[in-house]
Amino acid sequence: MGKVISISNQKGGVGKTTTVVNLASSLAAAQKKTLIIDFDPQANATSGIGVDREGIEKSIYDALVGETDIKEMIVEVEPDSLKGYLCAVPATPELAGAEIELIHLEHREWRLKRAIESIAAEFEFILIDCPPSLSLLTVNALTASDSVLIPVQCEYYAMEGLGQLKRTISLIKQRLNPELAVEGYLLTMFDSRNNICHVVANELKSYFGGDVFETIINRNVKLAESPSFGKPALLYDIKSMGAQSYIALAQELIKRNSPVVSTGAEKILGGAGVEKNYFG
Repeated sequence: MGKVISISNQKGGVGKTTTVVNLASSLAAAQKKTLIIDFDPQANATSGIGVDREGIEKSIYDALVGETDIKEMIVEVEPDSLKGYLCAVPATPELAGAEIELIHLEHREWRLKRAIESIAAEFEFILIDCPPSLSLLTVNALTASDSVLIPVQCEYYAMEGLGQLKRTISLIKQRLNPELAVEGYLLTMFDSRNNICHVVANELKSYFGGDVFETIINRNVKLAESPSFGKPALLYDIKSMGAQSYIALAQELIKRNSPVVSTGAEKILGGAGVEKNYFG
């Protein structure tokens, strides 16, 4: 069974979607079959990997509310370098209406979990891009997940929001998903010139210890530019600091979940004419 990981933080603008798109593509480049589930009505993860939102016939909304088989909405990412290893279940803005519709449905907190069960064995990693709120959609995502990866922007207010998220995770474990674990805390938007970034990083490591990923995601222009081209950073500019950071994060995640790290990415990336040997 594939590992299902929600990328969640109720604070917006902390790098959730950036992490989903770039971590998933880096896992795929390491020959780990990976699925992105875009569970945010903004659908930025969908466009961020090059899926045309105008051409979407069925989305995660249909699996959640309409009970359509989720297999019918899986799309394969087009670049040859990742083909066969990276897929996505897209979202559309109508997902925002699911909040209201779910209220009246039976077993509403388990809708996503039941949808995923039929495909979990086909992927090694399933990453869920959660909306920036503690909503019924987020509850569905956490109920369906084995773990939650929490991006934390290196600023003061980001630390304040972690307490509320921790309480939510605790409630989910008590009432809906006792197996839910914290995959790790990921420091994002780090600027070495900014003292508050170092303060937040040190406090997070002091409080959460080994749950904090060693990899830190620095502020990077290429990470900000790549979504406008519908590409993850490693296909936009693999030499950029942003691409390299997410490649390192993928390696760290694989190590945490397996004693053996795949080193087959050179073959995959080489097919796209990009730089090799970043997974050696």
